[in-house]
Amino acid sequence: MRATVMMGGLLAGSLLAASLTLGASLTLGASAAQAQDVTLRLHQFLPPQATVPSKAIDPWIERVESQSGGRIEIQHFPAMQLGGAPPSLFDQARDGVVDIVWTVLGYTPGRFDKTEAFELPFMVTSGEATSRAFHEYVTENALDEFAEVQPLVFHTHGPGLLHVKGDGVRSIDDMQGLKLRGPTRVITSMLDRLGATAIGMPVPAVPESLSKGVIDGAVIPWEVTVPLRVSELVGTHTGFAGDHGLYTATFAMVMNRDSYESLPDDLKAVIDANSGVEAAALFGGAMDAGDLVGQQRAEEAGNTIIILDASETDRWRAAAEPVIDDWIAAMNDEGADGAALVERARALIAEHSAQ
Repeated sequence: MRATVMMGGLLAGSLLAASLTLGASLTLGASAAQAQDVTLRLHQFLPPQATVPSKAIDPWIERVESQSGGRIEIQHFPAMQLGGAPPSLFDQARDGVVDIVWTVLGYTPGRFDKTEAFELPFMVTSGEATSRAFHEYVTENALDEFAEVQPLVFHTHGPGLLHVKGDGVRSIDDMQGLKLRGPTRVITSMLDRLGATAIGMPVPAVPESLSKGVIDGAVIPWEVTVPLRVSELVGTHTGFAGDHGLYTATFAMVMNRDSYESLPDDLKAVIDANSGVEAAALFGGAMDAGDLVGQQRAEEAGNTIIILDASETDRWRAAAEPVIDDWIAAMNDEGADGAALVERARALIAEHSAQ
């Protein structure tokens, strides 16, 4: 009997130990599940060391993950690692191929027409101020163009410049015959109006196109010249007098609608808290800081930086004015008030630039 009791005690002890082990495992499993409730995949077209991926997207990811208490993990796939070309990114988010994308809106021409007001000549001031203005503008005027996704951030870069081989561009007359890369239909139309031959292409194609002579130069902001090593491929860089740059491009970070809607309310709140005007300022401000680095690299390379004076800048403004008129007319044909959209864009840029 004594032995039987001892065996029973050992058995009970073993069962208790097993129960405790199982309970601990279940608790750890539950904690692990709670610690990483959601994994989201973010896809974009630039290399990881470029300004926006390293100085805006990665900090944005860190904020979301931290504020979620580790319950959201965001995997960042740069340089189109998940396949496709840059113009396919928006559809990848819409269709659920990935959860989040960051892309240039102008890579899909004719799709986000009302956002193009910010691409018009001599609208942009700084990246941060214009990004604040752009996010507010889209929220007011163009959310219908993003009904298929969950918008997170709308922003722009800072003033775009001309980066050209050889003697470069010292007046509007030097534009004649130049083959210049443009990022979007509005900007390529502007370059054509200014006398160049515009060639549209995504920015990752610029270095090879410059090397092979497909283009003589490109319009891009200073910040993106660094990862593309543009200062090693051209000899001159041309900017403009005054507070407004020649152009800017527009960007969006958007999320698959089902991916967003499937989140519990507290995790939706984390995404919402990291969307909007302040997030736009993060992206635009990062590009402003990157512009300083890009200009410094060009100076270190011994390149020539040309700033056109006010009189010459006015010549460019006058030559580019028909681009604005054409855009207004096109928007009117679509049933929108093109002039009102341009005026609202200008007012918001002025308001945020003054701050």
